[in-house]
Amino acid sequence: MNFKPLFDRVVILPKTQNSVTDSGIVLPETSQERPQIGSVVAVGDGADFDGNKKEMKVKVGDEVLFNKYAGVELKLEGKTYIIMRQIDIIGVMK
Repeated sequence: MNFKPLFDRVVILPKTQNSVTDSGIVLPETSQERPQIGSVVAVGDGADFDGNKKEMKVKVGDEVLFNKYAGVELKLEGKTYIIMRQIDIIGVMK
């Protein structure tokens, strides 16, 4: 991916959800909930606007749980990513 987030922002590739229910009903993309788990694909340098550094708690490859409506969606190279601040990440999956 040719995108580097700035400051304390993180780029996440959300996990895809099943588009078919257990009973076999096909759900259109518009009726599916936004995923809350994804993989970190890029991390900013942790600087803030004043130039002070913040410790980045996540790294590329981490699988994370994040707030449902956090961040901004970005479609790039045929995939949908979510860009959010590190504070919107709830935790790292083990």
